[in-house]
Amino acid sequence: MAGVYLIGLTGGIASGKSTVARRLVRHGAVHIDADDLAREVVRPGTSGLAKIAAAFGDAVLLPDGSLNRAALGAVVFSDPEALDRLNAIVHPEVRALSNTLIRKAETDDPNAIVVYDVPLLVEAGVDHPFDLVVVTQADEMTRVRRMVELRAMDADEAERRIRSQASDTERARIADVVIDTGGTLEQTLEQVDVLWDQVRAGHGQPTVTGAP
Repeated sequence: MAGVYLIGLTGGIASGKSTVARRLVRHGAVHIDADDLAREVVRPGTSGLAKIAAAFGDAVLLPDGSLNRAALGAVVFSDPEALDRLNAIVHPEVRALSNTLIRKAETDDPNAIVVYDVPLLVEAGVDHPFDLVVVTQADEMTRVRRMVELRAMDADEAERRIRSQASDTERARIADVVIDTGGTLEQTLEQVDVLWDQVRAGHGQPTVTGAP
């Protein structure tokens, strides 16, 4: 295996992406988190924040001029057109920053394995030259329960957020590997370990995995 190996990691909200990413990082992967980048590109003083304020009004800003994420979320998660407008602002900014970080990882280690964690890989039409696309998947009931128990979110709001994203079927179409996270933590980690061994071995495209 020569050159940076770029893994695109995606999945719906509360589908276990963070668990999979942490395991890959523990094995030695370089992690780039699109959510972190999305926060970075809308910091006070950025062009991204200025564009959001122009599109959605000062009601989505806090008194100190920073982004009021709760207010913005309340708007976009109940209005698909508003979500499209937001994505049209944020996604190009994130793409530019992610390119910079991938190039840095390659400079630091020409043979690095980079995991780009992109929750909206399908919705955003992210077209990085991925060597592998990994999708985390769990049934909707499991994901709603996680959001209620771990994030103290109202069940109705959890369902709305899930349904505002791409469906499992849409994600499956782009998947090279599916990690089933609906079972135990140990089952999820076992699948990730198998994936890592296959990538490191350089035996071509890993096989699709699933919970034992």
